[in-house]
Amino acid sequence: MSIWKRITDALSALAQGEPLSEVFERLRTPPEKSVAFAIAVIALGAKMAKADGTVTKAEVAAFRDVFTIAPKDEESAARVFDLAREDVAGYEQYAKRIAAMFEKGNPVLCDLMEGLFYVAVSDRTYHPKEDDFLSHVASIFGLSDMAFRALRARFVPDAAPDPYTVLGLNEGADIEQIRTAWREAVRENHPDRMMARGVPKEAVKLAERRLIAINRAWEEIQMLQKQGVFQR
Repeated sequence: MSIWKRITDALSALAQGEPLSEVFERLRTPPEKSVAFAIAVIALGAKMAKADGTVTKAEVAAFRDVFTIAPKDEESAARVFDLAREDVAGYEQYAKRIAAMFEKGNPVLCDLMEGLFYVAVSDRTYHPKEDDFLSHVASIFGLSDMAFRALRARFVPDAAPDPYTVLGLNEGADIEQIRTAWREAVRENHPDRMMARGVPKEAVKLAERRLIAINRAWEEIQMLQKQGVFQR
């Protein structure tokens, strides 16, 4: 059974009135955790896209960029989008249920936030209401302010991202701390590691953009070190 069929079944149960708690209880273990991840991106992404008052074609298309949809799954994927739009549950309920499925600090919660940021900036704007939305979801997920700022720095195009923030570090970190953070970030974004923590293979391409930003930040910091510029 494809991930899209499993997602459709879960969302159909929600649409038919099955309590959110019961549906997510079935999604607590692999392989269904990957379904929960996808549902969270769909549901939270759909609601976030409305945060600025409009839902653009770019925001809808962004989800298709995150998840590779095979031709045979097109119909099931379309059904998923329809069910997500019909759902009237508040986004806080989804966020809290997803947070309860993973221990605090689990990298999959950052993966999910990254998918939401991808949707948010797909129309080349980042509305203050989208920032409020994402900040609230990050808080529900238990992400630190530094982790949230690191994610925002990788995606929001209004300024060049600070390399220290991208790596989740304070500007006074020494080169060994920076090297360790960079290596850990690269390791955590290996496709095998991502799938092992519940990210569906269809969404592993999320890591591609992240790795580009992580490696660029490391290269920039190395250049600053060579120039004798140890802090901003």
